[in-house]
Amino acid sequence: MAAADGVADHRTLYCNDPDPLRHKPFKFTNNSVSTTKYNLITFFPKGLFEQFRRVANLYFLMIAILSATPVSPVQPVTNIVPLVLVLAVSLTKEAFEDRKRWMNDRVVNSSLVDKLEGRMWLRVPWSDIKAGDLVRVTQDHYFPADLLLLASTNADGICYIETANLDGETNLKIRKALERTWDYIDENKAVDFRGVITCEHPNNSLYTFTGNLEISKQIIPITPNQILLRGCSLRNTEAIVGAVVFTGHETKVMMNSMDVPSKRSTLELKLDMLILLLFCILFSICFIGAIGSGVFISTQYWYLGLTLPGIEGQYDPGKKFVVAILTFFTLVTLYANIIPISLYVSIEMIKFIQSNMFINNDANMYHKESNTPALARTSNLNEELGQIEYIFSDKTGTLTRNLMEFFKCSIAGVMYGTGVTEIQRAAALRTGVPLEEITRSEDAVWEKGFNFDDRRLMKGQWRNEKNPDVCMEFFRCLAICHTVLPEGGDTPDNTTYQAASPDEAALVTAAKNFGFFFYARSPTTIRVREAHVERLHKSTEMEYEILHVLEFNSTRKRQSVICRYPDGQLILYCKGADTVIYERMAEGPVNQYKEATRDHLEKFGADGLRTLCLAYRHLTADVYEGWNEKFIQAKSALRDREKKIDEVAELIEKELVLLGCTAIEDKLQEGVPNCIETLSRAGIKIWMLTGDKLETAINIAYACSLVSNDMTQFILNSDVKEIRDIEDRGDTYATAQAVGDLVGRRMDEYLAQAEQLGDADMALVIDGRCLMYALDPLTLRGTLLKLCMMCRAVVCCRVSPLQKAQVTTLIKDDAKKITLSIGDGANDVSMIQAAHIGVGISGQEGMQAVMASDFAIAQFRFLKDLLLVHGRWSYIRITKVVAYFFYKNLAFTLTQFWFTLYTGFSGQRFYDDWFQSLYNVLFTALPVIVVGIFDQDVNARTSKRYPELYKAGIQNLFFKWRVIMLWLIGATYQSLVFFYFPVSAAQSSQNYSAKMLGVWDVSTLAYTCILTTVNLRLMMASSSLTKWHLISVGGSIGGWFVFVFIYSGVQVSFIQENIYWVMFTLLGTWYFWFLLLLVPVVALSLDLLILVLQRWFFPYDFQILQEEYRKYGREDSGSRGSELMAMLDHKPSLEDRRRIQMAQLPKERSKHTGFSFDSPGFESFFAAQEGVPPPAKSWDIARRASMRHPRPPKDPSKGRRFLHKK
Repeated sequence: MAAADGVADHRTLYCNDPDPLRHKPFKFTNNSVSTTKYNLITFFPKGLFEQFRRVANLYFLMIAILSATPVSPVQPVTNIVPLVLVLAVSLTKEAFEDRKRWMNDRVVNSSLVDKLEGRMWLRVPWSDIKAGDLVRVTQDHYFPADLLLLASTNADGICYIETANLDGETNLKIRKALERTWDYIDENKAVDFRGVITCEHPNNSLYTFTGNLEISKQIIPITPNQILLRGCSLRNTEAIVGAVVFTGHETKVMMNSMDVPSKRSTLELKLDMLILLLFCILFSICFIGAIGSGVFISTQYWYLGLTLPGIEGQYDPGKKFVVAILTFFTLVTLYANIIPISLYVSIEMIKFIQSNMFINNDANMYHKESNTPALARTSNLNEELGQIEYIFSDKTGTLTRNLMEFFKCSIAGVMYGTGVTEIQRAAALRTGVPLEEITRSEDAVWEKGFNFDDRRLMKGQWRNEKNPDVCMEFFRCLAICHTVLPEGGDTPDNTTYQAASPDEAALVTAAKNFGFFFYARSPTTIRVREAHVERLHKSTEMEYEILHVLEFNSTRKRQSVICRYPDGQLILYCKGADTVIYERMAEGPVNQYKEATRDHLEKFGADGLRTLCLAYRHLTADVYEGWNEKFIQAKSALRDREKKIDEVAELIEKELVLLGCTAIEDKLQEGVPNCIETLSRAGIKIWMLTGDKLETAINIAYACSLVSNDMTQFILNSDVKEIRDIEDRGDTYATAQAVGDLVGRRMDEYLAQAEQLGDADMALVIDGRCLMYALDPLTLRGTLLKLCMMCRAVVCCRVSPLQKAQVTTLIKDDAKKITLSIGDGANDVSMIQAAHIGVGISGQEGMQAVMASDFAIAQFRFLKDLLLVHGRWSYIRITKVVAYFFYKNLAFTLTQFWFTLYTGFSGQRFYDDWFQSLYNVLFTALPVIVVGIFDQDVNARTSKRYPELYKAGIQNLFFKWRVIMLWLIGATYQSLVFFYFPVSAAQSSQNYSAKMLGVWDVSTLAYTCILTTVNLRLMMASSSLTKWHLISVGGSIGGWFVFVFIYSGVQVSFIQENIYWVMFTLLGTWYFWFLLLLVPVVALSLDLLILVLQRWFFPYDFQILQEEYRKYGREDSGSRGSELMAMLDHKPSLEDRRRIQMAQLPKERSKHTGFSFDSPGFESFFAAQEGVPPPAKSWDIARRASMRHPRPPKDPSKGRRFLHKK
């Protein structure tokens, strides 16, 4: 059991203590976990609160309440039913998703584990575990809570765990129990365990833990190496015993299980502005109606009964202000449908289907080797994928494969390795210098992680080198300085290595191939089978005692191991980044290879290789003992433990002797250069943000077509001689000032050059140190932004994870551009979350990037499909859906407004209540959803072949205010047609009883015309027509007729009072059928004219491609396709575009004779006889469009000739 004292900065647990008097009143969280949003009590209140946070739903709630007051002209039920229907759909979706979470929680909470009860182990559910309990976990099972490892069935108290559920890494990791508690694996001894754990409060840091264990009056520090986190699983270990430290929602994994930051798409933000515009229109027409009502109500209209005693205040001529106010609210309820109640539900449904049906199931984004499909982790940002202007990409594992191979090395100032990298080949191709290919020798070895060829080191030949002792220490450093776990056996062929990173596995594999075979480890020892110089062709079993492992992290950028040789000597081996190792080298001749190794590092970086420096230091017993005391104190600290450990590590990681450096190749992913080139043609600017060296970053940028020789390059690097000279003097302040001055001076120069170059292609390369000064908001941030915006590509090297996020924020917030970040590692999480869209790559560095992302893919090249196909389609579809909702509701409401002008602004209804209520939720709902799901302008192949089409999304061409205004004009014009045509016809029309048509006859006729017209208008707006388009539109119109037949054929007084037999009366008149044909034609004529003029004289790029397809029956036609691609790429003038189109016209005259411009001009005819092309004129596009050409055969499987779906 457990308890806690009142100390604020830590908690105390009494483990396995049955004495109730020891229990403190403080209660810890139980071990039940709930990931649901609701429970039975909170579902309706919390769910309704979430729904009414949306302005539209809150608005309709107010309308429903207002409709229940006397001022409402409509029945309350007709406003309540649509609102309830929309809320029911949303809440049902919430309940369905939450039930799945509840079922998962139930399975987890009911999992069984062994808990020590009294003197025996009992199987209990996880939910019954409490802080302080002792539990036993067996092999391949998950840990039920955060545990302190007490004992293991393995020797020396070690166990192996897999953390895939936390970070996606499948490499096994070692955890070691405190030596004092090893015996408690025995059940009889575990019963007698009593201990007090004093530790930090629950937090979300997965890799840190601060605490002490007090047992038998002995205080022992607890490190993360003794903590087993909930969600991890036990591997290669029969069983462990642990004490429960954190339970339930206080476990580290649960405290990390927060949602990624809430993101809203740019288009959704503009949608809010559009809703605001509708509110303004609603307010305006209600205000006009209110003023008109106040003016109209007068005693001169005595026949309306306005002077009778007891008249309602809304119609009292003596209270005109009250009349205006009450009429205003009356009209608000009457015009409520101007805000589309089903808009948000429809958009959510469309986005959900787009994500789950199209993105997640796209075979073109499925990676067969890793069996990884694309995954849309959110559906809120689909259309944002079609508007990306800047991509920020990590390098390792994102542009490259993150499959490391030991390729070259430098030992004692001598370079080894004869291979040629992909980057070298790309550089040779770039410069035109022939590259000498070297034939691989017989001694060359290739296996996973090792691709090295140099006979001077292989098969023990290193013993003949000038400095064999240095070579031996170099190989020992590779074999000892790591945290790798061997698996499979004790022979080189059977052993595989489980490493925290591919780099470490490659280095240990290299040591094996050089004759230093690491084959076994325990928490305190490493065993290496070495082939020594003095024992040629024989190996020696060496066991090194590991005293300390100073772990690698992004701040230290190095890893050190302190070991004791069998003969007792103490050695510190260290490997890390060159900048870190060089700062800690000993002075004097002991580091005679310093400059030569620096030159080799630059050469390796230029070849695109990842480099690490290796060094060592001999330690005396006195130095080690003095340092170890400080290290133990730092490990026992309850506050700032990690910081203190790093400070103590600095004390011993100095006076290092350089051994050499390693060079590891990380090859480019398949298709990366083509993908970057394609995205660049689409108008997207790509930045590479990496922690690698400048030379490596530049060469990778060249190899993947991010940077080319044609670009003007601005390189801002702090690693220059003038800065190094100041650093050598040890003056930190002077160094910082010099770097700041250098950055400011260079950036001003580069900006001036960039302004002179104008539209030329430019690239900026900047390192992290310079970037730190350039991002200063008080000095250079504005200059950096201007320079970056003028560059086609930017490469940031030596940057930290925080700087990656800062660069992303620079463009997102300061430049107001739509951004996408893509990465594969934990160091990319901040960058992924900072961008509008975060894309995680399921790679070799775990799943943390994926878990923080909005979309997940397996390869960088899949960005082509994600952006150019799905992103573009989603953007076009959603913009079309939103604009259409705006149009159809405005046209419907304005028709009611025109009727109000003829009814004395009284608020008299034009439509039946149920007609008005079901307009959005039933009769116009399905077709717009079908368009949002299936509409295509061009197919997937064409979208990727002509990436220039994507620029329309970057420029937001389809959702500009001028586009919205065209829909508004069309809605206003059509509303006039919808009202005045039926009303005018009704003045002289009669039914079959020779009676004039009444208001409900006219309104039903107008409603039928509106439904027919708006559905046909949607088909006009569609870029392609599928069977689903036709079924949905036909079904909506047909559904209206079925509904109105039933509704008007049955007389129910409390539902409808005015519509009985109206539809049957209308069907018996010729006016109905005539207007049903005439009104849609007249109403759509303006839209048709606008669409024709736009397509002929101001065509969008996709419309030009559609014309190409119609003429030639395929997406391109040889040189014609090339010319078209060039035209789209360079954005020529309209005159140039027409000239290219004229060149593509076939040499035959049009068979049409109905228009004067169907035939070529007179001067063009004689010019053509002389071989002179005719001048391009404005009507050339119209003539081209009127040409008759053989159509492609109709595809019976698709039901259409054009735009086959992918």
